[in-house]
Amino acid sequence: MMKEWATVISWQNGIALLRCEPHSGCGSCHARRGCGSHLLNELGPESEHHLQVAILQPLEPGQRVEVGISEGSLLRSALLVYLTPLVGLIAGGALFQFLFLADVYTALGSISGASLGFLLARKLASRIEGQSAYQPTVLQIGLPPAAIRIQQQ
Repeated sequence: MMKEWATVISWQNGIALLRCEPHSGCGSCHARRGCGSHLLNELGPESEHHLQVAILQPLEPGQRVEVGISEGSLLRSALLVYLTPLVGLIAGGALFQFLFLADVYTALGSISGASLGFLLARKLASRIEGQSAYQPTVLQIGLPPAAIRIQQQ
């Protein structure tokens, strides 16, 4: 199970809107100066991901929750998104190379195959979008912000 903590933005009628802050893969690494992954993360814009999760328990804005999704469904989604256009690209290029024997047509076939792969991936993704295995679930709920008090002595 892939897990991530998120912050509640709002909760209405059993649907929570959550904000997840992306973390770079090298967040705990000490070799930041020489890490290409860290440099690429610095170049990109700071972004937040919003997602909606069904949960019956009322939540307050600012409350932290742990959400999770199974590794299997995450892997299948990644394969669908990345592999389908790649197979289309290779198949389109190979087919046009076999039929026309010219590099220009091979490039056009590759572009056409990749485009068809993207469209197929989009159609398949819309089919599986509503399945419960592909939906994040709430694993843990933190205390509401109003319940936490710090006493100074």
